[in-house]
Amino acid sequence: MPSASLTRRGPAVALALLIVAVAVGTFVYPTYPNYDSYYSLLWGRDLLHLHLPMFDVYRAPTEHPLSIAFSAVLALLGRGGDRVMVLFTMASLVVLAMGMYRLCRAAFTPLVGIVAGALLMTRFDFPFLAARAYIDIPYLAFIIWAAALELERPRRGWPVLILLFLGSLMRPEAWLLAGLYVLWIGWRAPWPERIRFAALAAAGPLIWVAVDTIVTGHPLFSLTHTTGLAEELGRDKGLSQVPSATWTFLVGLDKLPVLLAAAAGLVLTIWLTPRRTLMPLLLLVLGLATFFMVGVAGLSIINRYLLVPSLMIMVYAAVALGGWTMLRRGAVQYAWAGLAIAAVAGGTIYTVAHLRSHVFTENLSFRGDSHRALVKLLDEPKVRAALRCGPLSVPNHKLVPEARWILHRNEHGVLARSDPKNSKHTRRGVALFTVDRTAFSIELLSDPTVDHATVARELLPQPDFTRIATTQYFSAYAHC
Repeated sequence: MPSASLTRRGPAVALALLIVAVAVGTFVYPTYPNYDSYYSLLWGRDLLHLHLPMFDVYRAPTEHPLSIAFSAVLALLGRGGDRVMVLFTMASLVVLAMGMYRLCRAAFTPLVGIVAGALLMTRFDFPFLAARAYIDIPYLAFIIWAAALELERPRRGWPVLILLFLGSLMRPEAWLLAGLYVLWIGWRAPWPERIRFAALAAAGPLIWVAVDTIVTGHPLFSLTHTTGLAEELGRDKGLSQVPSATWTFLVGLDKLPVLLAAAAGLVLTIWLTPRRTLMPLLLLVLGLATFFMVGVAGLSIINRYLLVPSLMIMVYAAVALGGWTMLRRGAVQYAWAGLAIAAVAGGTIYTVAHLRSHVFTENLSFRGDSHRALVKLLDEPKVRAALRCGPLSVPNHKLVPEARWILHRNEHGVLARSDPKNSKHTRRGVALFTVDRTAFSIELLSDPTVDHATVARELLPQPDFTRIATTQYFSAYAHC
């Protein structure tokens, strides 16, 4: 068995190392928000200026009420609010790792929690999501901490329900979790408290509907808009493709050795401690069921909708590697520990053989460098002067929110040339083009709706436009 010193100091040491690693990575690779988060910042800035945000613009993402409210606070910081959003999301990643530890410690042992946290931080998708300020990371932190607190003290009540309420303002999947939790804690509660529990659980979807109604006049705008956008971008795979997509996404998020270890860990927990495994198993099943319902509803089928199940797979994999600490000292424990060490060694060899860390670091470097290049270009005096003649046009939707945030312009000030409705509005002003191969691939070729004619058109500007500025990644052409 692990010594008392290791059990007491190990988590603190691991947390300290994690904080240092995240802090160093955050400042070595300064990144900026993703497309969805930039729109949240724009909508938050609109609220700050007492304007209703525009949700129904060309390929705008689904709005998330809590993200918009938080972005309104960040908008007080001006242009630098985007970088602060990344810092908060990176901090959320640390909080998520702490929640994974608490969940596993409550269900199994501290060593299982440390292993689960290590697995989380070495699945590069999760640090990358944090580095790009995706709302998924704080959402996951809310859900995992809610599960951990409930597991530590069953029917804990308000603290858990408040976390689920906050999560329900970020992702609709939390509506189901909050509703089920109210049934669980309300079973033995008096009627007045049942009503209060139900009111808080219902507040998430009601606030979402209220925001949609006030802004767009359509109570179910988020649902219908998301469905339409999924069809436009080719993300509605259909129900028949959900099983294969589930396996493909989980392998991509967790990697095959972790999935295999999780299968063993799940069997071991059901055999050794069936009651302890109920919470992780419930989250795993509900997460998979939610992904199935997303496919049925015709919404976007993307790997981020499987993040909760992927975390539970890490939990069960951690059990396979560290669950021997649940046993009494003896031959069985020694044998399990020996197999776990061998599995870790094998997994390390597999990871080293398949690791392409340069892809991860190069992607992070590109995100930071391209943003700074865009800022430099748009701050050029010639560009600012030419913008008085007309809007800024960009190849497609991907650069629209980022450019709008930098320029502090509304939806009419930055237009996507891929939108046919903008053709007559982009004949004057400034046209931005990507000149770097990586930027061209990420910003244009990765768009599934772009055809060969569009690509050819984006290689050269219109004849009446003159180049006025250029950076490593972008060039600006103007026509007045």
